[in-house]
Formats: sequence, structure tokens, C-alpha cells
Amino acid sequence: MDWITSLDDLHSHYGTPSAPAVRKVTPLLIPSYSAFIERSRFCVLSTVGPEGTDGSPRGDAGPVVRVLDDRTLALPDWKGNERIDSLRNILRDERVSLMFLIPGSTTAMRINGRARLTADPSLTQSFERDGKHPRTVIVIAVDEVYSQCARALSRSELWTVGDQSQGLPSVGTMLQEATAGGIDGGEYDRERATRAHLGWW
Repeated sequence: MDWITSLDDLHSHYGTPSAPAVRKVTPLLIPSYSAFIERSRFCVLSTVGPEGTDGSPRGDAGPVVRVLDDRTLALPDWKGNERIDSLRNILRDERVSLMFLIPGSTTAMRINGRARLTADPSLTQSFERDGKHPRTVIVIAVDEVYSQCARALSRSELWTVGDQSQGLPSVGTMLQEATAGGIDGGEYDRERATRAHLGWW
């Protein structure tokens, strides 16, 4: 196999980006970018640390992040599986990226920036729901933001081909296989079905 190993080789395989592809990048949240992000209930948070990279799905019943101002976002960290991979990475390398998706839209919104963590009650309690609040909030300083007319979403027909999950192995099956039987997959799936009804708390 022949590998591409230099920027010159790489550039020779691709054309020059169009003017819209370059000029759409802004250092802050313009109103239309904010409007998209404030409608999004799902994003992927990407971080990097000494052990490598991490991509974490984040979702909420309403906007997944709060726009604090045109250069700052707040992402609540609700109770999860306690791995805290993203949070550990952020403490050691503040660089983050986010990709926001909205069902039905073939546009993705991308943000690159720097993140810090806070457990300040004045912020965590502002996200309170049914007496619960996130343990921490990830505060993201925006460095650049841009929309992407995502051909990937169109090609995959992500929003239009319907439920594609039939026949997939369950999480319990995956865990049982990954642990060579150390975890009972059936029991895990039964417990998971109960936990799923407990919401994000």
C-alpha cells in the first residue's frame, strides 16, 4: 500500500477550498450559528489527552448546551457511567471540538475551542431539573465556529431511511463478549432497561 506522508502529497490529491468553505469560519457565534446550536439536543464532544483521543456523545431533553455569550458555551455534565474520560482530558489539555446535529437537517455545526470545568453552584444549580443538577459544567471558549453542509448526512440518509437498529447486538451482548463472559449480558440488559427510564439523573 502506498501512503500519503507529506502535506505536498496530500494537497496534490485535493483541490482548492471554495470561498464559502473558507469564509464561513468565524471566531464567534454569529446569530444564525447561535440559533442552530440552541436548537440542537445532541452533539459529540471531542477531547484529547495523554492516553489519546475521546469522542463523547452528549444529549439533553432541551438544548444540549447553553449559549452564555457569543464566545462562550456551557455544557452540563449530567450523571453518567463515571468514566469521566472527557473531563480528565480537559484537565490536562483544554482543546475541545463539538459537532452539533439536528434530526432532519443536513447541516452540521462545528466548534473548536478551549474548555474548563466548574462545580460552582451558581452555574450548576442554574441547570436544575426536578431537584437535580449536573455535577459539573464544561465551559467552552469558542475559537472558531462554522457550519458544514454535511454530504455525509445526505449520503447516509441518516434522517430518512428509518430505524436501522433491527438485529443489532445489545449492549449486554457486547459487554459479555468484551469481558469473555465476565459480565452476564442478559442480566445487564434487563437492568439497563430499568435504568433507561430514570432519565439523565
